[in-house]
Amino acid sequence: MANPAVDVNESVSQLADTWESIVLDYGAGQIANRNSLAFRWADSKFSFFNCITLMEHLTDIGSLNNCLTSSARYMQERSEPGFLWLFEEMLDPEIRTRIPEAASESGLHVALTGYGMALDEISPDSPSHPDLTFVRVDTDDDLLHYADINSLAYGMPIESGRDGLRDSDLWRNEAYAYLGIYRGEPVSAAASIQINGRLFLALVATRPDMQRRGFGEATVRKALSEGSRATGIKRSVLHATEAGRPVYERIGYRQTSTIRFLTLKN
Repeated sequence: MANPAVDVNESVSQLADTWESIVLDYGAGQIANRNSLAFRWADSKFSFFNCITLMEHLTDIGSLNNCLTSSARYMQERSEPGFLWLFEEMLDPEIRTRIPEAASESGLHVALTGYGMALDEISPDSPSHPDLTFVRVDTDDDLLHYADINSLAYGMPIESGRDGLRDSDLWRNEAYAYLGIYRGEPVSAAASIQINGRLFLALVATRPDMQRRGFGEATVRKALSEGSRATGIKRSVLHATEAGRPVYERIGYRQTSTIRFLTLKN
């Protein structure tokens, strides 16, 4: 049976621990914990790699204001933009509705909404798609294709994704990162990473002109299947966008939390 408090704590800790690996892999930025906040900031042009998250439960608006003000001040001192990942379930219900107002007063705004999700049992079935073959990422060219697919899918400049993933040992050697190949061209990407007894699903994307064909779902299933087969791990955690959530629900994930992604105004 799901336990909401346990699920959100798992989701937050998976974020902090996975992003610690990402920052170490990137080779720059900062890893720090202070004042209830975890700073996992690569200072990469790929803004998703620049992360702050709240690690402790807050019960009053004053504590929320302090969290937001500290995060805004930190972002203002960085050379690249990023996000405060604020899990609503880490806040008492009566202060959750005040996030937009409090964020604005601190110089932040809610850029997008996401969802923590968990899968209790990864399917043992071998994934397939009639129009796709799969390639595990292990070369520089593979990394660039993986980066470019993510940049295009999230509406970022091509150089952003390439800055985040170029020369990555994590994505080539530790993650179970796969490209979906359609008619000889990479069109989809997904990776599972072993973190504290879980497979964390990360950087899932499909090229915009190739979406709504089941390519992303098939590539996710491949990354999970190969990661689970290699590690024996059956549980997976991820953080989904609104657009991605239905795909993960079809695979069997359930929502465990709501995430507000806050960044600096302007």
